[in-house]
Amino acid sequence: MDDLNNRKFVGRLIFSVLTSRRTVREAISLFPDTMDKNIECAYHALVHYEADADIRYRDIEFREEQDDYLEFIAQNLSEGKELPRNIIADYEDFYKGVAKPWTSGMKGFLKEFLRFVNI
Repeated sequence: MDDLNNRKFVGRLIFSVLTSRRTVREAISLFPDTMDKNIECAYHALVHYEADADIRYRDIEFREEQDDYLEFIAQNLSEGKELPRNIIADYEDFYKGVAKPWTSGMKGFLKEFLRFVNI
């Protein structure tokens, strides 16, 4: 799949989380392996969404803002658009790539080892 199709797919994944048809864990396990910064940003926004579950439970205003934020990301990606640069920049400095399960065998081990030592 190219970046445009990947973005549309990820937008649908986020909508499925927002409508409770899929858990965050299920959605992020389906993310495509890509270097598209828009998709990486969406991945980490979903990870933060899951991590903030306790805050979301206690603070209705925070929950609504976070839902609107994810809906904005999902809408843009569903249309194949790029996300605004400031949104990508919010995540870019802290995270690199999308965490994917290991590939079995020596190839998977080497890939993860090199990633660990940051080569």
